[in-house]
Amino acid sequence: MRTARQDDAAALAELSRPFARSGALRERPASLYATHAADFLVTQVPGGPVDGCVGLRVHAGAPGEGRGTVGVLYNFCVAGHRQGHGVGAGLLRAALAVARAQSLGALFTATTGGGGLFLRHGFAPTTARLAPPAWAASLDPRRDARILRRTL
Repeated sequence: MRTARQDDAAALAELSRPFARSGALRERPASLYATHAADFLVTQVPGGPVDGCVGLRVHAGAPGEGRGTVGVLYNFCVAGHRQGHGVGAGLLRAALAVARAQSLGALFTATTGGGGLFLRHGFAPTTARLAPPAWAASLDPRRDARILRRTL
């Protein structure tokens, strides 16, 4: 597990592409991955391709929450051949550790799936009202994503 580098941008875009095609993720250009590489944790076997990633972006907390900064997990994906082998759980544990190290008050994410991994790691359904306003406003209502939150 490591923080992504700018030169991982093409690999992150390639890893994410099947998930974007299925509607599970938003389509993002490689340039976005390059610009925000420091947001991403990645996994890869030595000498192999990037086989998992998750972005963590810091936001101001929602008005009235009094929790200061919070984080948003985004673009969480694991290559098909690595799913079911603990890669996603490892990425999520690492993201939680980074969030705690940054003294974030909570983590949010949005999922079009069942969210089982998040629920098993202490996330619970919440509303857009409690999420960072800019992020919540960026969610596409046509995707019908569930917003989940974990207090840290």
